Amino acid sequence: MAEVHGTFDDRFRGVRDAFAAQLEGDELGGSIAVDVDGETVVDVWGGWRDEARTTPWTRDTIVNVWSTTKTVTALAVLTLADQGRLDLDAPVAEYWPEFAANGKAGVLVRHLMAHTSGVAGWDPPFALEDMYDWETSVARLAAQAPWWEPGTASGYHAQDQGHLLGEVLRRVDGRSLKRYVAEELAGPLGADFQIGARPEDEGRIAPVVPPPPLPMDLAALDPASPMVRCFTGPVADASRANTPEWRAADMGALNGHSNARGVLDVMRVLSLGGEAGGVRLLSEKTIDRVFEVQADGVDLVLGVPFRMGIGFGLSPSAAVPYLPEGRVAFWGGWGGSLIVMDLDRRVTTSYMMNRMAPGIVGSPRSEAYLGALYAAL
Repeated sequence: MAEVHGTFDDRFRGVRDAFAAQLEGDELGGSIAVDVDGETVVDVWGGWRDEARTTPWTRDTIVNVWSTTKTVTALAVLTLADQGRLDLDAPVAEYWPEFAANGKAGVLVRHLMAHTSGVAGWDPPFALEDMYDWETSVARLAAQAPWWEPGTASGYHAQDQGHLLGEVLRRVDGRSLKRYVAEELAGPLGADFQIGARPEDEGRIAPVVPPPPLPMDLAALDPASPMVRCFTGPVADASRANTPEWRAADMGALNGHSNARGVLDVMRVLSLGGEAGGVRLLSEKTIDRVFEVQADGVDLVLGVPFRMGIGFGLSPSAAVPYLPEGRVAFWGGWGGSLIVMDLDRRVTTSYMMNRMAPGIVGSPRSEAYLGALYAAL
């Protein structure tokens, strides 16, 4: 069986064994971390950083975590709401006046948080590298019309949610999203998490290994549909995550860099009632808002059913059926990374990896790890 490094409580040996088994199969390199009631009971890693299997995945290896980044971005916005500096029920235009253009005066902050704003991507022409230019990319979003009536359904804001929420945060706080996360979340919590990646960290980054093509034939679909417009505005290209330009950008939907422990050290604050490691970021009142269902049905972009709360997917989810019942908030990254905050059991589970599986949220690998964890609880 493959070698697994790190520590684990013997009660959760099954998680370690499931990881070892996957390292003999589809897993290239990755890490898993589990926190129970404020104690990290699993912190394991293994495999390789590169496809040639020349460089081992080590304790401090980090990787682009794709849309798992969105959970940290949501937490950042929730901290502003908790401080009374931002109203989740207020129009976005109250903080970002230009956003009212083209029929968006009624779009609320919580619509951005729940993927229900109708602004699920950029209108063409828009290239992937255009996302790196903050001022131009957010101005484009402010100027365009919503793709469906805001607040009526979710349509996954796959690539632009970090720009939307990041600009709201910047208008309220004055700092960029990248800087806010570093100074207000990762720093105080002692978490190895960053939006983008500093040049000095390049030597510990595991390049992502792109997945097979998305399991949808966009050419066969209505070009005016939110699904086609989202995934072509811009066209996603996983290999771009391995470039310096991608790592230098501020993209709170896409380019967080961390590992399982780093994401866990940020997001367990939600599972633990708003406080972790002596640092309180959220009140119970704000946490309750996460579980206010904003949409429950087939997502207009992903084409599968999700229950969307404010900032997170909520369990139960037909699209991720292996999640437990209860007050459980989650999201994951393209290729299978996953972060699950189980408030009922005060358990946080984090899985990050470099070889991307097919699909958008979750994978057979993440299912194996969650199954082993909950079997042990």
